[in-house]
Amino acid sequence: MSRNGRHKEVFLGTTPQTGLQRRLGTLGTTAFVVSNMIGVGIFTTTGFLAGDLGQPQLVIGIWLVGAALALAGALCYSELGTNFPRSGGEYVYLSEAWGPAWGFIDGWISFFAGFSAPTAAAALAAAAYLAHFFPSLAADSTAVWAVPLGFAHLRLGVAQGMACSLVAVFTAINVVDVSRVEKLQVWLTGTKLVVIGAFLLLGFSIGQGDWAHFAMPAQRTVASSLASQFAVSLIFVFYGYSGWNAAVYVAEEVRDPERTLPVALVAGTLSVAVIYAALNVLYVYANSLDDMKGVVAVGALAAKTLFGKQAGGVFSAAMAVSLLATINAMCLIGPRVYYAMARNRAFFATAARVHPRWKSPWVAVIAQGACCCLLIVTGTFESLGYYIGFLLFLFSALSVLALFKFRKRPGWKRSRWVSYGYPVIPLAYVAMNAWVFVYFARLRGWEAFWSVLTVAGGALSYHFHFRKQSAATSQGV
Repeated sequence: MSRNGRHKEVFLGTTPQTGLQRRLGTLGTTAFVVSNMIGVGIFTTTGFLAGDLGQPQLVIGIWLVGAALALAGALCYSELGTNFPRSGGEYVYLSEAWGPAWGFIDGWISFFAGFSAPTAAAALAAAAYLAHFFPSLAADSTAVWAVPLGFAHLRLGVAQGMACSLVAVFTAINVVDVSRVEKLQVWLTGTKLVVIGAFLLLGFSIGQGDWAHFAMPAQRTVASSLASQFAVSLIFVFYGYSGWNAAVYVAEEVRDPERTLPVALVAGTLSVAVIYAALNVLYVYANSLDDMKGVVAVGALAAKTLFGKQAGGVFSAAMAVSLLATINAMCLIGPRVYYAMARNRAFFATAARVHPRWKSPWVAVIAQGACCCLLIVTGTFESLGYYIGFLLFLFSALSVLALFKFRKRPGWKRSRWVSYGYPVIPLAYVAMNAWVFVYFARLRGWEAFWSVLTVAGGALSYHFHFRKQSAATSQGV
């Protein structure tokens, strides 16, 4: 998320900024949601789902369940965005509902799970897609040198080197050449959308697939029950759908937010659900689940099967380029989130430093790049996916949970979408998240540990630094 994930766009803190104008209409806001949602997850996670679930119908069906979950969240966020029509998303909602500490922790999570981890995952995925041309980048040959550290493993190989190099290049561009970043992002995003469109059109029309694959189950690669694994695998799917809440991050620039936000969030989520379902059908049409199990570059595998090695190589290269759009977007947007929070004294002051010559938040850009490289050499794509998805689940659930508190406020504008059958929609969203959390903690202990440790680190940073700093300021120290 990409943030992406959920924090894929800049927000400007809890106070409305007079410089922003309401210029985004329904079509533009919907397109904004769609472009933010389509990212790394759909190009990479189906191979893991194939081994986890073992049934083609479940692999496709879990994406539909994820769409329903994202749609429920989008409906709840539309009500939140209507009542808080200013940029900020979860940062605003958590601060308003649970206090400034949770707003800070949300920014802390943005740094690690919102931007750094998704950037690292995108870089590793891009390396996996380039393995079509350079086999040494394949997943089974990445751990050239692995050092156990007890709490993690240090992995240094060709793929890690390539991924870190990609991060370093885009970090440098975002430090010294901001003027070209927007044009580069437009080009990369356009490439991503064209690649997906062409892949679907040509894959179903002239691709050499086999519909018999839908009747071929695979031997599962995990020993857990199907129900518990389905719950855990939803984290991968939620990672793929991250970005459904993108419109609330620019709510301050949306015209008539009470009408526009619900339509944009719902239409955007449904559009992406259709695209994701079609892509997964194409993946299964191209290869059996046994062939896909554990494959990161599942799109490259499908392209090679559908069109042959040479034509498949063209799509593999194009998909690798499209993944660069996520890396560039994260390097651009993430540091500006920390910059905005630091300006509001809600994050570390150094994040607000602007380079005198290049006019970029250079400290924040470099810090994020360094964190990305650290995650690349200490994690795998699979572990990063679980880490990202769990924390995104957690903080979106806390935001939706806040609805029950906000609806008691006098003057609160209640969305008819959410009010229909209330409290079914927000309660279902929170309950589903709780179900996933329980099985995630049981089956993915290390990822759960690191996720909880990240939240605890944010809480401790706020307690020992920002709370004391705020108290000292109020006392005139």
